[in-house]
Amino acid sequence: MDIYLVGGAVRDELLGRPVVDRDWVVVGATPEQMLAAGYKAVGKDFPVFLHGETKEEYALARTERKTGRGYHGFAFHADPSVTVEQDLERRDLTINAIARHQDGTLVDPFGGVGDIEARTLRHVSAAFAEDPVRLLRVARFAARYAPLGFTVAEETMALMRRMVEDGEVDHLVPERVWAETRKALTEPAPSAFLRVLRDSGALRVLFPEVDALYGVPQRPEFHPEVDSGIHVEMVLDAAAILAPGDALVGWCALTHDLGKALTPADVLPRHIMHEQRGIEPVRAMSSRLKVPAEYAFMAEVVCKHHLNAHMALELKPTTILRLLDALGALRRPQRLETFLLACMADKRGRLGCGNVAYPQADFLRACREAAAAVTSQVFVEQGLQGPAIGEAMKKAQAQAIAGARRLAP
Repeated sequence: MDIYLVGGAVRDELLGRPVVDRDWVVVGATPEQMLAAGYKAVGKDFPVFLHGETKEEYALARTERKTGRGYHGFAFHADPSVTVEQDLERRDLTINAIARHQDGTLVDPFGGVGDIEARTLRHVSAAFAEDPVRLLRVARFAARYAPLGFTVAEETMALMRRMVEDGEVDHLVPERVWAETRKALTEPAPSAFLRVLRDSGALRVLFPEVDALYGVPQRPEFHPEVDSGIHVEMVLDAAAILAPGDALVGWCALTHDLGKALTPADVLPRHIMHEQRGIEPVRAMSSRLKVPAEYAFMAEVVCKHHLNAHMALELKPTTILRLLDALGALRRPQRLETFLLACMADKRGRLGCGNVAYPQADFLRACREAAAAVTSQVFVEQGLQGPAIGEAMKKAQAQAIAGARRLAP
């Protein structure tokens, strides 16, 4: 049997990036031979095995054939006669269709090395259009490699547009859309994810609430970038800098301003009450994509309260306490951190504001600490019972927050 290192490991080696996972393709072997060699079978749809010591995945070389709509509409064929070139041909992008033999020789039948050098994301073959997840993967790779200068090849973008027009994207299941989106939000330039989806036409299909933001003006004195869609792109990239790899902060950044698409035309470019208007589309996106409960909760709180964070130094202590209660931050301080990172990204995701100071963050942290230090014990010792304890604690927490305000710079 011949064994080849394939896919992302080869790509990232050539890019000089750290290799996280190594996947292998085996040519000329049967499942029985793999088992006899000590590999453990784990594949359900096609023969995949785990190495007995490294636990890395070894898959038998295979071809695939389209049998129906969507991600699952494929039949796979694996036997010892399938070549490594045939296996690489079924892959999505040329930069992912490079193999390295055990002797170090590169197998590059589709020009992936050249595309790495040219910083181009290009599809391997017309079979790309058979799997709509690949469109999302291209957008995700754009989010990862845009800082290195990668762009999508014109012919690949044209093919992706035809996929949208043909309705192939309509067959994406929510779980796959969310899985790729979550990964994209952990990349260094998630704005590229949106741009590729928008250029292909897929954004209006998969994220109509976000697509509707483009072309909606904002007041230039607060938003020099003016366009609400461009603002969200900038907030996403600011979030990636402030909280690298944090998909939760990224999700909050993506959804924080959805209400601006619903502002009445006669009010523009002002966006009065956009926080409240945004709650319904945030809930719709979270529900449709079946995002985790914490993502849905935090996105809604950030949408509703991000302006309160910006005005924190001017708010009454009771208003700040209501904000902390809405977050559940007294018991779960990490929620406040997520909230503050998303709000800071909103403030910095504006033209010329990439390094603007955000003293509101430290102030709200101090308010939370002051309020959290209030316990019920003293009120129990005073003889208070039931609701009276809660009322007394709220009053004492507001007073503690007022004290934190006096100490604020």
